[in-house]
Amino acid sequence: MKKTLLAVAALCALTSGAAMAQQQDGKWQVRLRAVNIDAANKGSAADALGLSINDKVIPEVDISYYFTPNFAAELILTYPQKHNVRSTVVGGKIGTLKHLPPTLLAQYHFTNFGAFKPYVGAGVNYTRFSGVDLLDGAADVKRNSFGGALQVGFDYALDKNWSLNFDIKKVYIDTDVSLAGNKVGKFKVDPVLVGVGVGYRF
Repeated sequence: MKKTLLAVAALCALTSGAAMAQQQDGKWQVRLRAVNIDAANKGSAADALGLSINDKVIPEVDISYYFTPNFAAELILTYPQKHNVRSTVVGGKIGTLKHLPPTLLAQYHFTNFGAFKPYVGAGVNYTRFSGVDLLDGAADVKRNSFGGALQVGFDYALDKNWSLNFDIKKVYIDTDVSLAGNKVGKFKVDPVLVGVGVGYRF
């Protein structure tokens, strides 16, 4: 009986310790990243007009909520990003546009690698195009886009709260392009986003 009681007490102590260790990791995490946008520049409109937008580095903020130590949701935000639009048919820059692509991802975090915490994610993005100024108004794009998003990355814990982050996302963004009121085709931005940054969990 004594051995049984001791075993139960030891099991309770271990379980309590594990629960406390999980509670030490906060439910919320905020990350700040510098992200390079590498656009695919594909689609029928890209083929017909030789359209492309420039790559650029942007700031990105994401907010994550951990439902469990393994499962989390991440909302990715930035401000409207301005891009130059070029056409090989015209022979140079034809104007500018802005796009704002908030993205919501469901994530699975692997927790058995110590300070190294890899994760994968999948979700959706909504992109709003604005400030469209193409060929002095002769060309235009559809303003709204919905698409999927895939993600892989890792956090490296520096202490209980702070971590370093590396993240890669593939985001599916496309829009219809029109010229003089007639649809030319679809332009697929479909960028790969590579980001590095820091995170704070609380």
